[in-house]
Order: sequence, then C-alpha cells, then structure tokens
Amino acid sequence: MAAAVRASIIWRGELDRGRALLAAISPDDPDDFHVELVEDGELYQLRIALSSKGLSQSRTTVDDILACLAAAESGLDSMG
Repeated sequence: MAAAVRASIIWRGELDRGRALLAAISPDDPDDFHVELVEDGELYQLRIALSSKGLSQSRTTVDDILACLAAAESGLDSMG
C-alpha cells in the first residue's frame, strides 16, 4: 500500500522572475499541485505544494516541475 506524500518547493526572488517561473509551470498538470506567488518582504516567494499517493508519483511531478523551472530560468538568464 502506497503512503500519502507531500512535498513543497519554494523559490524566492524578484516579482518579474517569479511571474515568469509561475507561467512556465502553470500549463502543467494543475490537479497534481498547487502554486502561488506571494509577497515576502521586498522579494516574492513562488510556493509549490504537491501531494500524491506515493513516492514514485511525487518524484515524477517534482522532476517535471524542476525541469520546467530550470528551462524558464535558463531562458531568463540568457535574456540578461
């Protein structure tokens, strides 16, 4: 029997970059995770929370999210 798994990813930075990262993962599977962009002092936090029925499903979802975030961040970095 698979156990319930919960995981969080929190990114902290500037609002414009946070919005771009949010846009990069929003089209993904919205039923698999919840995401919000919230103010944190002078910066912002992109908070991603997911829950699933097992480690394998969680790992797949986290891997997908991190791949999307890495690609978006790489694109932002190349634009200067």
